[in-house]
Amino acid sequence: MDTHTDTGSSAGAAADEDALIRLDGVEKVFDVRKKTGFLRSERREVRAVDSISFTVARGEMVGYIGPNGAGKSTTIKMLTGILTPSGGHLRVAGIDPSRERTRLARRIGVVFGQRTTLWWDLPLIDSYKLMHRMYRIPDARYAENLDRCVELLELGALLDVPVRQLSLGQRMRGDIAAALLHDPEVLYLDEPTIGLDVVSKVRVREFLRDLNAERGTTVLLTTHDLSDIEQLCRRVMVIDHGRLMYDGPLTGLHEIGESERTLVVDLERELPPIRLESARVVKVEGPRQWLAFPAAQSAAPLVARIAAEYPLVDLSVREPDIEAVISRMYAEKATS
Repeated sequence: MDTHTDTGSSAGAAADEDALIRLDGVEKVFDVRKKTGFLRSERREVRAVDSISFTVARGEMVGYIGPNGAGKSTTIKMLTGILTPSGGHLRVAGIDPSRERTRLARRIGVVFGQRTTLWWDLPLIDSYKLMHRMYRIPDARYAENLDRCVELLELGALLDVPVRQLSLGQRMRGDIAAALLHDPEVLYLDEPTIGLDVVSKVRVREFLRDLNAERGTTVLLTTHDLSDIEQLCRRVMVIDHGRLMYDGPLTGLHEIGESERTLVVDLERELPPIRLESARVVKVEGPRQWLAFPAAQSAAPLVARIAAEYPLVDLSVREPDIEAVISRMYAEKATS
């Protein structure tokens, strides 16, 4: 499948010599053996990443999205040196991650939403003290970074709590702080808001936005939550079946996939379907109505119109599912 690109996006700007991350035809192939009999098995190749090329400039915040099994985590593991590419060329800050993993570790931070880098049985603060020594962070810088993370991520009351006793949201905030203590140039975030409540998500997004603005930290974010991308990233890359399908602004992705957002409206009483030129009612249940509208369109005018003309009690906006967006992209490509 050809890759959709937007030449006017920051993707083009990232292709210059200031690129901090550079991939050129990178592949990752796994050998998988499947049992076919009592003493028999067959070997097959699984191409998790298939000839991907892109660059990310210093200071960019880029969303890297796709369905489960698309190749996102495999890419991140190659960028950190955990996995060695099967082919192609890969550099992060001029370093080959798989050959100089220890050297690169001082320049990157990594947060895996499903796994922690903290010591499970130790209080949170002890994990930070160990990282202080491991990364040989100057005392003054360590103290400054720790104080800032503790304040902005509201970790003060958690420092003496063993990691195993933290909730998922608390541990996630703890992991983000741990990844930033040594002032990394690049921060890889793999599902950083998974399992977080709304308040925690907002707190984490604000922290990351400030980090990027104040320190110019480059961020590569993988997530299933398109709200994360909308709040943080101007550029988004879509990967599926190991191939890069799209690289450009999020609005362009929505336009290509013809995706829709849903406005869920709770009225004071049951009424006929709401009539608006820019949205359509897709479901009505008593006083609750669901309205679909183009994802690239702002919800603000719809909200204002409904609030002015209808007895509104509450409303919420639901983002399109990334799998649905990608499915539409496939359909659009097949018919073009």
